[in-house]
Amino acid sequence: MKKQILLINDVAGNSKVGMGAMIPVLSYMGFPTFNLPTALVSNTFDYGRFALQDTTDFIRQTLPVWKQLGFSHDAICTGCMFTDEQVHLVADYCREQRQHGTQVFVDPVMGDGGRLYNGMTMKQVELMRQMVSVADLTFPNYTEAALLTGMTFRPEGLTWDEARQLLDAVRQIGARSVLVTSCRCEGRNCVVGYNAEKNDYFRLEYEEIPGIFHGTGDLFAAILIGRLLNGQSLHESTRYTMDKVYQLISLNRNMADKNRGILIEQFLTLLDE
Repeated sequence: MKKQILLINDVAGNSKVGMGAMIPVLSYMGFPTFNLPTALVSNTFDYGRFALQDTTDFIRQTLPVWKQLGFSHDAICTGCMFTDEQVHLVADYCREQRQHGTQVFVDPVMGDGGRLYNGMTMKQVELMRQMVSVADLTFPNYTEAALLTGMTFRPEGLTWDEARQLLDAVRQIGARSVLVTSCRCEGRNCVVGYNAEKNDYFRLEYEEIPGIFHGTGDLFAAILIGRLLNGQSLHESTRYTMDKVYQLISLNRNMADKNRGILIEQFLTLLDE
């Protein structure tokens, strides 16, 4: 029986980001995929105008109902968080579920390119530190890792020793295993990682396609989690995911409206390869 996954993230109306990007991928991979929205958002923030409905009240009411009904999931993946109460509720829930064998994945969505995303503040940084503390695996990009750890973001990149120090600093927050994406290491574009099961540091190089493509971090998370839950190692899953995200960006590099995200449904067969 396929493992069941719970996504705790925002739902965007007119944009393929957050759960709108992740659910098609994980469902195509055969996983029963459930969701708990942290906010309803009209569209990605980079359009300049957006409407946002915080769902903290809904989360507060939902989690006790699920506990009473005995619902459980094999994996939980968290994304955008918007309030202190959301984080406390979700972090406590993740801790409880981990005691029953649930794997917790945390995508600390906050920023990229050395800055916070539009609409995000330093408040989100503190909230995400709390979420990372309950993670079996977290996968910030380099900007987010620097924000989480208080280390200086360096556009020129890091040495391999500095990259390992960054991984260790994220681990000190509480995460067991860590990937840092969109990182320059030793002059190359890399994903750097630490695998707690093997006590192993690694780095994987990739070719960068210039531009900002919304939702690709969510696609990375979904593909990665799917591979891990299918029994692939962290190293193998990361390499596969990097290659698939590169293909998706390459196929969509000339799309007119990159703020809207990749319309993933028409590309799902790439995951069969």
